[in-house]
Amino acid sequence: MSGHFQTRGGRRLAFDRLDGGGALPGVVFIHGFRSDRNGTKALDLEEWCRETGRGMLRFDLAGHGESDGAVEDFGITDWLDDAREIIDAQALGPQVLVGSSLGGWLALLLAREDPRRWAGLVTIAAAPDFTRRMQQEMGEEERAALAEQGRITRPSAYGEDYVFSHRLFEQGEDNRIFDAPLLLTMPVRMLQGKADQEVPPSEATALRDHAEGPDIELTIVEDADHRFSQPEHLQMIRAAIEDVSIR
Repeated sequence: MSGHFQTRGGRRLAFDRLDGGGALPGVVFIHGFRSDRNGTKALDLEEWCRETGRGMLRFDLAGHGESDGAVEDFGITDWLDDAREIIDAQALGPQVLVGSSLGGWLALLLAREDPRRWAGLVTIAAAPDFTRRMQQEMGEEERAALAEQGRITRPSAYGEDYVFSHRLFEQGEDNRIFDAPLLLTMPVRMLQGKADQEVPPSEATALRDHAEGPDIELTIVEDADHRFSQPEHLQMIRAAIEDVSIR
């Protein structure tokens, strides 16, 4: 099933839902910043879910893909509220929550606020609190641009320049992971590439050390970059979901 979901805030989110047989937990995939629900990881997971009889929900965050708006019009709170709402409406029953980069930040927030909701959690190059790290690295010129223009622009290795808005940084401060305890009672698998230029492996180690829970594992993959989309990496994502599903 494909369509658009209307949020209470009036935003239309594009989504695809695959109905499963119910014997296995479904999968909810949250994509990264400036990505969308049709990325390599999301489509590979949908193929696997279809083969294994799992349900799956993948959707475009506001301002991304085929959803309404422009990326710079939204922030972490907006995306968190929308993710929570569409998941509650379209992904019934036990679910494994999978988040990539920005989606990993959102997934961690969702898992922290309602841990009983999730059968498992898998993060891929999770980028919690990346707005704080960006602010700490800003020079005077960027700080002035953010204050005066309400946005900054940075080149991207993946296409068009990225625009980061004041709203993004402001809402990032309201949703920090490292400022509060992170109790994750569900099985958790964190995947991180050692060759990631966007999220340093040290950030993944810090996240693992910050999280508390009975079954949390971090795997740092030598040759993986931020995309984490080579065939062997896709297989690792599948294996991680399978692992947290059977615990």
